[in-house]
Amino acid sequence: AGHALAQSDIELLDYAVRGTAPAGYPAAYATTVRAAEDEGRLTIHSTTDERVAAPLVADFRRMYPRITVTYEDLNSTELYHRFIAENQLGREAADVLWSSAMDQMVALATAGHALAYGSPEKGHLPAWAQWQDRLWATTYEPVVFAHHKPSLPEAEAPRSHAALAQWLAKSQGTQGGVVSYDIQKSGVGYFLAVQDAAASADTFWATAQALSAARPHLLLTTDAMVRQLADGRARFGMNLLGAYTVAQARSLPTLGVIFPEDYTLVTSRVLLLNARAAHPNAARLWLDYLLSRRGQTVMATASRLYALREDAQGETTGAALRQLLGNRARPVALGPELAAPLANAAYRDFILRWRAALGYPKG
Repeated sequence: AGHALAQSDIELLDYAVRGTAPAGYPAAYATTVRAAEDEGRLTIHSTTDERVAAPLVADFRRMYPRITVTYEDLNSTELYHRFIAENQLGREAADVLWSSAMDQMVALATAGHALAYGSPEKGHLPAWAQWQDRLWATTYEPVVFAHHKPSLPEAEAPRSHAALAQWLAKSQGTQGGVVSYDIQKSGVGYFLAVQDAAASADTFWATAQALSAARPHLLLTTDAMVRQLADGRARFGMNLLGAYTVAQARSLPTLGVIFPEDYTLVTSRVLLLNARAAHPNAARLWLDYLLSRRGQTVMATASRLYALREDAQGETTGAALRQLLGNRARPVALGPELAAPLANAAYRDFILRWRAALGYPKG
């Protein structure tokens, strides 16, 4: 607030106020802008923390001041099941879902809940980053390890998934203070566990079994894990979302971040437009904004999310991450196969095996 708008901002405000199409967009896009302004509202349910998304929402409002945005951040499991329940009950659901649980978004899209839309920004994305114009990857984010530097120096911390399994196995319960997702309650936690099991089943299940001796704290969010690591309640964390962890480490000197050296999963926050959206045109504008060079640059600078586009500017971009990780980057592509582990039998079997590995009682 109080800062002068850049010339590019003024130009964007100008076309938004007049309801005309931005430069490079089809002239017919002006119809979408005017229709969105007539709708006047946009409801977004997201797993992205509200404080992280705030710069994006504020910038979108600068472009489209006639559209009121209601933004609610939810746990991935809550977001998924709430949307399904609202549809089953015939209630108005969010116009846009934006979630790190890629598998859940695929499941919703394949069940017919996604509005098909050919975004003008589509040509700026890699082929794997969208599915049938119904699902859109918006970020390129690493999944990382983290540690409490004073009690577990970097030289002593495991730096690969295989090393983690060995480190836990040797601990005999004395290492203590390991944090990770509770995959029974966190959709993104389950998704990441399935991806790890697919990458190396032997290593994953050995790690799960060794975790039982480490008495892990199983949590619902990366933020919760970061807090425990930063203040020393935990020494080591696995499968944290890298965007949050790297951003927090800049201001938390006790927090160390490790990009696993055998492979580093790279996931994305996936956006779905509700097929029954009350404000479908405003939802289209939000999608196009997030995928635009401007929106991606806000992601990589103010929100500190890893932007997907090659031409995005900022410290946290997919291009910089690809250079850092090289061949160990393992991006997860959008596609219907991601939803298979959510099928009742597959989900039940995975959870039961995970509970058994951690020594949970049956039932």
